[in-house]
Amino acid sequence: MAEQITGMWAAMTTKLHADARVDIAGTVRHGQWLLANGCDGLVPFGTTGEGPSFSGTERLATTEALLKAGISADKLAPGTGTASIPDTIEITKGMLALGVHKAMVLPPFYFRDVDAQGIEDAFAAIIDGVGDANLRVTAYHIPQVSGVPVPPAVLGSLRRRFGAMVAGVKDSSGDFDNTLAFIREAPGVGVLTGDETAIAKLLDAGGVGTICGMVNLVPHLVRAMFDRSAGGHNGTDAMRAACACLHAPFFGVLKATLAAQQNDPAWLTLRAPLRAVDPVLGVRAAAAMAAITAKAA
Repeated sequence: MAEQITGMWAAMTTKLHADARVDIAGTVRHGQWLLANGCDGLVPFGTTGEGPSFSGTERLATTEALLKAGISADKLAPGTGTASIPDTIEITKGMLALGVHKAMVLPPFYFRDVDAQGIEDAFAAIIDGVGDANLRVTAYHIPQVSGVPVPPAVLGSLRRRFGAMVAGVKDSSGDFDNTLAFIREAPGVGVLTGDETAIAKLLDAGGVGTICGMVNLVPHLVRAMFDRSAGGHNGTDAMRAACACLHAPFFGVLKATLAAQQNDPAWLTLRAPLRAVDPVLGVRAAAAMAAITAKAA
């Protein structure tokens, strides 16, 4: 069993039917496409996948379908975090029962004025509640969305308490000093970035890879950031330009861009409270990304 998430993993989007039910077959096809286009693994039901909008039953059914399609359990790390510790435990146990040992876990995210010890207590309760030494948690730090951070010192303490079960952290804060603090405070934990433009410098600093959303749209541009023969930095400008194409509202524009790239309007659908955008925005973003990709080739 691989202990950590390393390399280029997709924060994969979730395809929906027109009534906002999960299009499981379409989501599976997208996962297969991501792996065929250079991704080392998939993280369904993270932020880019609208994860908190889906029930545990939906997350488990989709993960089971990915496995039945022939995707190795080692290439999956579903988002299992919720605002409720018992629900997070139940979903994570369900993933382990399917043979999936990696999970990306948000701290409980409703109460936003908690202190560091409370956050550590919550993760400890989840790990103890799951009660399976095969569990490999990647903590998810995205405080600008969740409202609740994963302090680097807390991650280090959890690693000392639980060893390999605390395997990684995804830092989507966009604060590279904070990313470096994870590397410093939590030795042995695999540090990943959600910021595509920071991949090369993260690898230089001792990080292990990325879980990011841009691979849904431009996987080859993201993969170029791992090219150590050129230090990975040659692709940074192209990556920044591609990211700039996704203006607010981010989720709607991202899915509209997928719809344009794949000529599939079904991608336009989001689950409330998120809303679809004018498809023209996706057409423009897709054209701009195509130009950026051609120039970088």
